[in-house]
Amino acid sequence: MSIFKTGLLMAAMTGLFLAAGALIGGQTGLVVALVAAIAMNAFTYWNADKMVLRMTGARAVSRGDAPELVDMVERLAARAGLPMPAVYIVDNPQPNAFATGRDPAHAAVAATTGLLQSLTPDEVEGVVAHELAHIKNRDTLIMAFTATFAGAISMLANFGFFFGGRSRDNPLGPLGGILVMLMAPMAAMVVQMAISRTREYAADRGAAEISGKPLALAQALKRISSVARHTPMHRAEANPAIAHLFIINPLTGQGMDNLFSTHPNTENRVEALEAMAGEFVVEPTANGPWSSPLPQRGPWG
Repeated sequence: MSIFKTGLLMAAMTGLFLAAGALIGGQTGLVVALVAAIAMNAFTYWNADKMVLRMTGARAVSRGDAPELVDMVERLAARAGLPMPAVYIVDNPQPNAFATGRDPAHAAVAATTGLLQSLTPDEVEGVVAHELAHIKNRDTLIMAFTATFAGAISMLANFGFFFGGRSRDNPLGPLGGILVMLMAPMAAMVVQMAISRTREYAADRGAAEISGKPLALAQALKRISSVARHTPMHRAEANPAIAHLFIINPLTGQGMDNLFSTHPNTENRVEALEAMAGEFVVEPTANGPWSSPLPQRGPWG
């Protein structure tokens, strides 16, 4: 159902973009919108991962830098049937993580130092499994696609503001330009957020299937959510378009699960994970839970 819903939402985003072009410039606007969409998505396909990693300040780590984290990613990726992704760490006290890349063969998983220092190994494993589920479901490409279209629709809205009233092909005249300017970006944002929330629920379930520990992920979500709203991630605040990539919204002051939220309400996600806990056999960890925070440059890197 989530795949079908995502497909419908992506079709709605595409239709909204083309409709905005047509409303602003008629047939000419439609053609321009189509050409622009192809060009921007080609650029996004090849460069989105590099842009996200640069915007977040993520640094690549090897097994020598962070052996436990790299070993965990490798073990879970093998369990998920995925190639080993690149592993990155973001130096930030807010516990969080994200995945990026155009496909499983060109993917990366990034975790913040705050995540590695404040969560137990089981909880970190649940978070890593969540990000691997995004990669397996190709959500990283889907979200890059929707972010690109949302930005393009805003661009078209600005174009409509300046030229919509003067274009001979504009079927609605000046009023149409104003309506597109006001409504199209808002509609695009709503669709983008709906896609993001749909994919988060699917990735939570995928993480439970990969790790076999849905309750560990549920506990991790509660921990991350309680800290994230009070611990700013300045790079995300400066680039809010990347907020939807993280497992929990990294922007401070986020509230209820509504049309304008990038993520589902944490309580709803926890309830869903707790409901599916009986479906999985929980494997005990070899070393038991780690109860104390890790040092700044500990075994995680």
